[in-house]
Amino acid sequence: MAAIEQDGKIFVGKGESPQYLTLKLANRHGLVTGATGTGKTVTLQVLAEGFSAAGVPVFAADIKGDLAGIAEVGEAKEAFVSRAKGMGFDYQPDQYPAIFWDLFGEQGHPVRATISEMGPLLLARLLDLNDTQEGVLNIAFRVADEQGLLLLDLKDLRAILSHIAERAAELTTVYGNVSKATIGTIQRQLLVLENQGGTQFFSEPALRLTDFMKTDRDGRGYVNILAADKLMESPRLYATFLLWLLSELFEELPEVGDPDKPKLVFFFDEAHLLFNDAPKALLDKIEQVVRLIRSKGVGVYFVTQNPLDVPDKVLAQMGNRVQHALRAFTPRDQKAVKAAAETFRPNPKLDTAQVITELGKGEALVSFLEGNGVPALVDRALIRPPSARLGVITPEERKKIIQASPLKGKYDNAVDSESAYEMLQARAKAEAATNGQAGTADAPAGGGGILGGIGGFLGGLFGTNRARGQRLTTTQTIAREVTRTVTNRIAGQIAADLGKSIGGRTGSTIGRSIVRGALGGMLRR
Repeated sequence: MAAIEQDGKIFVGKGESPQYLTLKLANRHGLVTGATGTGKTVTLQVLAEGFSAAGVPVFAADIKGDLAGIAEVGEAKEAFVSRAKGMGFDYQPDQYPAIFWDLFGEQGHPVRATISEMGPLLLARLLDLNDTQEGVLNIAFRVADEQGLLLLDLKDLRAILSHIAERAAELTTVYGNVSKATIGTIQRQLLVLENQGGTQFFSEPALRLTDFMKTDRDGRGYVNILAADKLMESPRLYATFLLWLLSELFEELPEVGDPDKPKLVFFFDEAHLLFNDAPKALLDKIEQVVRLIRSKGVGVYFVTQNPLDVPDKVLAQMGNRVQHALRAFTPRDQKAVKAAAETFRPNPKLDTAQVITELGKGEALVSFLEGNGVPALVDRALIRPPSARLGVITPEERKKIIQASPLKGKYDNAVDSESAYEMLQARAKAEAATNGQAGTADAPAGGGGILGGIGGFLGGLFGTNRARGQRLTTTQTIAREVTRTVTNRIAGQIAADLGKSIGGRTGSTIGRSIVRGALGGMLRR
């Protein structure tokens, strides 16, 4: 008996009878719950190994760093060997193909998204905005869309917010009240997000979700492991990012109905963070995505301590259940035990509520869907030992896996594309040049290179040279304005193009600042 005992089923554990998760029903979602230290991570790894062996890619957040062991060969520990024999099979160490990811680019490939992809609803959640502030954020997105301004990174969002602040009076008549104070509050929240690492996340190249859905040469699904130990220090960023992934999968993947096995399985550890303090609009979106993403061939498995962490409407979508031990020390604990027991199909041979409090480490109450999607009778089962390493890996082992990754080099270097920030900067310079506000034509003789040559040519043509204090003729006044306008437009274009080129190569705004400063200084001399 192995991870896949027979085609189409994952062997998860054994109670009165072997417990299998049917792949055809695995996209009906699932729930793994239990108190700390009762074996949830082991169950998650066993499920991930089973899906990978069946050719199903997996995405999972690694909160404590111990899920990474799935990429290394397991050890034939005595406890594992004896448990396997008790279940009727010989323990065989194994390892599974893995790709490591990290929002901060430290323990895996960087994960990036654009501001436009995240959208105003999730951004408002991420920034903890109230309804008024969220409304202004929606206006910013609308204005950017109407004016063809790409919102890719945080400086783009800052630029469009400053832009609408300057046009607040004009926009108020079209979209409603746009308060500069509200925009200031949003800008401050963006600063908090930047301090949490948002600048690294909101950039390009943006993640292509198809890179999560790969198999190796042997047909095994890659296990995509997100390093989340540091990310958990910013729980709102963690929850919003994972919800964004789920939403993007829902938007991008085609309808497939009920395939023989999922196209991807998504494990959401510490799931309570998704629902904590979430506004109704966001909860409705979560419910919609969870309910409908099944038809895209994606299975979603929430992993959390308490079944009460998950709203009832979402909980109702979780067909496959693994319940580890809960402790009934407080009235809330007792309520959780009762709620967990009531979600299972009763087994006349078990007092479900009583058993939940008696389960040992590595034991669980299990109920998977069977037949036409009907939950099986709940059974008390031992979870099978994982075949891969159970626990952390060394930095050297992680580095070796990253170096051998099929995605090596694709996401490693950030790209700063031309977007709203650069476009608004160029527009401001062009307007300043048109209004004659960007420099003067009174450059010293012999200076300014090409720009000085243009000024000298026009000056000679129209006779703009004059003694100090001499009044200009009408013709000379026109010549001076033509000189300024042409000179500043050329300077602005050179600054924009050269600055963009240098900035794009360095991945920062340093190059653009140098060029703009140099040209600006030259025009002022």
